[in-house]
Amino acid sequence: MTDFAIYDMDRTVTRRPTYTPFLLHCAMRRAPWRLLFLPLVLLSMLAYAAKLIDRGRLKEINHQLLLGAERRPSELMPLVESFAEATLRANIRPGARAALARDKSEGRRLVMATASYRFYAKEIADRLGFDDCIGTNSILGLDSQVHARIDGENCYGPAKLSMILDWLGKAGLQRGQVRFYSDHASDAPVFEWADEPVAVNPHARLERLAAARGWRVEDWG
Repeated sequence: MTDFAIYDMDRTVTRRPTYTPFLLHCAMRRAPWRLLFLPLVLLSMLAYAAKLIDRGRLKEINHQLLLGAERRPSELMPLVESFAEATLRANIRPGARAALARDKSEGRRLVMATASYRFYAKEIADRLGFDDCIGTNSILGLDSQVHARIDGENCYGPAKLSMILDWLGKAGLQRGQVRFYSDHASDAPVFEWADEPVAVNPHARLERLAAARGWRVEDWG
């Protein structure tokens, strides 16, 4: 049996979200003219807020607007690497580094589980010493290009738990004790499933839920 420490990424390990900053990072370095699409990005966010589209579709639209409908992995890799470097330099919570060191010293397998696209989240996870990364996947077409479409589910809410369970099964790992960290109440299914849920810098809804459930709350700075 294996003991796990599973971490959400955005606003848990990182201080700020990463998805839109990643797309802006790519646009500014590869095709600055795509910044002309920012009003459309804003419109897509308003459509999401009005519940006209879901989070998965929001990601696909913004990916296409700021990164393009398709990109070769060789084109993406330098952008992924430079974004990961910038993230580690200025967007990691000090408490996240301390927690990772503690969990590693306890012999836990370190897993990142994030709604962000796995193709860039994994680079951040690898640099922080994670053993595995579960995230939203992009379609890799027969043309060997990364497409602006989600492959499977957006790793968010109940889908995050189902993707963790699917990963456990495919990896052939037997669950031991699970510690789970997140900042957001959307991760309630994983909090409930975990043996040791930890609310990290929680927003108001999660703070109330943690108080009701008796979950530990930590401030990672």
